[in-house]
Amino acid sequence: MPEATERRARGRPRAIMKESAAAVQSLDRALTLIEIIAQSDGISLSDLAQRAGLAPSSAHRLLMTLAARKFVEFIERDQHWAIGVEAFRAGVAFQKRNHIVSAGRAAMVELMHHAGETVNLGIFEDDEIVFISQVESQEPVRAFFRVGERRAAHACGIGKALLAEMPRAGVLRLFERKGLPRFTQNTIIEPEQFLAELVRIRAQGFAIDDEERNLGMRCIAASIFNEFGEAVAALSVSGPSGRLPDARVSELGPRVRHAAAAITGAIGGKAPVYALNSG
Repeated sequence: MPEATERRARGRPRAIMKESAAAVQSLDRALTLIEIIAQSDGISLSDLAQRAGLAPSSAHRLLMTLAARKFVEFIERDQHWAIGVEAFRAGVAFQKRNHIVSAGRAAMVELMHHAGETVNLGIFEDDEIVFISQVESQEPVRAFFRVGERRAAHACGIGKALLAEMPRAGVLRLFERKGLPRFTQNTIIEPEQFLAELVRIRAQGFAIDDEERNLGMRCIAASIFNEFGEAVAALSVSGPSGRLPDARVSELGPRVRHAAAAITGAIGGKAPVYALNSG
């Protein structure tokens, strides 16, 4: 009996453990609210609470705490919640750490002017593609991807370009975890067909999203490599299919590949031998 009493004395009191669990849950819920707000141009409390799976009163309490720290703000005019300046500062800190964004800016701007279409930079994270930078086209009808937005890797140009650089076993494990959901009739949903597509991408040095995520939109993408020859990001040109027919895609493919190679050089990276031979 004394031994059991000694063990309890050395452990954490139950009340403290409950408080810690509650704090972690509140933090998780607050971060969920920030993520949802970041994906919108402003969102009402009721919609935000519904998407977060919270009671409006609980969501409001968390929002008031976040607003006090300026991670979110309430827009009186629209009665919507929006991202605050401190969340922006956190994003800027990520951009400073991820030097691909700054190193790639010049190549992205030049590519946008040549192609006349939106240029995006994306990375692979948690089995999905995350867009981390964009140079928008000046066309009235254009592709738009919010910075921070996530996409299924198998149905976007950047994702296909990066998957083409992964070992076959890694791609198969991704299929097991995420599947190959269909978004349009052009989405490749058969594993062997998709693997064959990745072989073609490696051979030509760029990937094509042929209306596989959104009907009426096409995309051309190529990978960016670090100093070890590992694909760490990818660059893409996206636009309406009417402005990107097959002939235009064939013309822009090498341009996108060369722009990605320029960013690879700017960050001190090197392309794998096969990529050099295809260029």
